[in-house]
Amino acid sequence: MFAPAPALPVSDADPFALDVLQDPLPFQADLRDAGPVVYLRRYDVFALGRYEQVHAALTDWQSFHSAAGVGLSNFRYETPWRPPSILLEADPPHHDAPRAVLSKILGPRALQKLRASWIRDADILVDQLLSNTTEFDVVTDLAAAFPLRVFPDAVGISGTGRENLLPYGDHAFNSFGPLNSLVEKGAPRVAELSGWVNEQCARDALTGDGFGAQIWAAADRGDITYEQAPLAVRSLLTAGVDTTVNGLAAVLYAFAKHPEQWARLRENRTLARTAFDEAVRWESPVQTFFRTATSDTEIGGTVIPDGRKILMFLGAANRDPRRWDNPDVFDLDRNPSGHVGYGMGIHQCVGQHVARLESEALLTALASRVESLEIAGPVRRHLNNTLRSWESVPVRVRLA
Repeated sequence: MFAPAPALPVSDADPFALDVLQDPLPFQADLRDAGPVVYLRRYDVFALGRYEQVHAALTDWQSFHSAAGVGLSNFRYETPWRPPSILLEADPPHHDAPRAVLSKILGPRALQKLRASWIRDADILVDQLLSNTTEFDVVTDLAAAFPLRVFPDAVGISGTGRENLLPYGDHAFNSFGPLNSLVEKGAPRVAELSGWVNEQCARDALTGDGFGAQIWAAADRGDITYEQAPLAVRSLLTAGVDTTVNGLAAVLYAFAKHPEQWARLRENRTLARTAFDEAVRWESPVQTFFRTATSDTEIGGTVIPDGRKILMFLGAANRDPRRWDNPDVFDLDRNPSGHVGYGMGIHQCVGQHVARLESEALLTALASRVESLEIAGPVRRHLNNTLRSWESVPVRVRLA
């Protein structure tokens, strides 16, 4: 166990306790106030809660690498539960080729081919929903329904078994934390879910015109290896659904709580992408990630010993008053660029343009049909060690 220097703040709090996951904001405020680096005695890690240090660590992959795992488990000494991600859990040079391939496949120019069809799909989904009711759950009926409608099609996987994507992603993100009740809850289905996901990554399981086929074509060209291709497809299925679902739920929840901001969006539909990024800043669907020091490295006045884990609180950084004015306010007048909700640096979320397009399509469809929306019942969180997630956000809408 590390013996912290006298000047280093020490906390015995558990950021993965269920009550903290339910409402992390008080803990995050205490963490920021304690100092730029805080030693978490319970997990023997160094915590960063302020924007400056979180941003610095995210962008310095040479000093704080991902190859030892982006969770609490340290791959220097422990065997991961699945083959590590070739994007999230790799550093240059191993990270570079898969990143370049996916950046091209998922880039803004490539996604223009999907824009019209996704806008049409959003219109259909919203029309079907609003033709039957003016009270519904934005989590299940919109935030989950839309990505599960369009994204697996874009990847090129079968229509059978898509209900496995969310529980698989839920366990994958839980596994970045400690071995607590949330991990244990998902453990019985790990083999089943992993087996299904791995089957979808095989070349013959994919359609010939989706993201998956383009990844395999990159292997044919020699841009990546044939061993990397299924792992690159797996990265899409692991990180491309849960994070977007929670981002969409966050922005719809934000609008239900801030009717004046919804009115602004209806007046100016071009604010849809700003709204989504502001919601990602405000709610931070991905709350935490770990890195590992590659040598004795100073950050925030503290030397992190070689091989030791740092825990970056993205959610805390995104509400740091040292970086943001009135950070607890959801505000479309704000420029949210620079938030760390997608990460930062070479490991910044490669699929962020996909999420933005999904959000733009869904919000635009709603804004043309819904004059106002409000919370219509108890809001329930779905607890996850890494994600700020939702179980239910019931709303009532007034149609335009």
